[in-house]
Amino acid sequence: MFERWQAICPLSYTSPNAPALVDVLGTWMLSILDGHCRYAHVGALRGDGVAPSILGMNRIIGDDSLRRALSAIAPAPEARHTEMQRLGQQAQLARSTQWMQDQLKHSIAQATTTPWILDCETTIKVLYGKQEGAVVSYNPHKPERPSHAIHTYWISNLRLVLDAQLEPGNRHSPVHARPGLLALLEGMPQEQRPKLVRSDCAFGSEG
Repeated sequence: MFERWQAICPLSYTSPNAPALVDVLGTWMLSILDGHCRYAHVGALRGDGVAPSILGMNRIIGDDSLRRALSAIAPAPEARHTEMQRLGQQAQLARSTQWMQDQLKHSIAQATTTPWILDCETTIKVLYGKQEGAVVSYNPHKPERPSHAIHTYWISNLRLVLDAQLEPGNRHSPVHARPGLLALLEGMPQEQRPKLVRSDCAFGSEG
């Protein structure tokens, strides 16, 4: 499995002291499967000597290495960066996005070979502190608190995620989710498309 990921992963290291790519991807996967929601929780995997050996890993890497790997896969522009650096970051982000989408499609390919229903769902994520896209808008959980809006597309019953859009808190209405939904459907082969798209009534208000 990791051989296929490493061949196309948009992450590479030049330092001889850098962790192996299989260790980065393996630690990420084990952390996700273990239900971790913070980077610091990766430390709980350090005592596991069985799972890494099964996956062909050398070791469990630390949370700092995971953070650096993520910033290399999806770099965030800063004010001090030059125009050339920003263009390089945009190209890297496009490669990473395509890589993630391809892996996601590969993981759910078998589930879309039989008739299935696509569910559209919008989640309001409450934010604390300063984050990009943190906007005060509709927030049923914490009124007047900044939030993000996450538009998610699922395979119904299986609850497998096909795609998700992270938007500022004031872009929670279906009009902001519809372009991503149409792009998702148009990017799927005809035989793998859902038999029914299920969502709330606001998705049906197109002019």
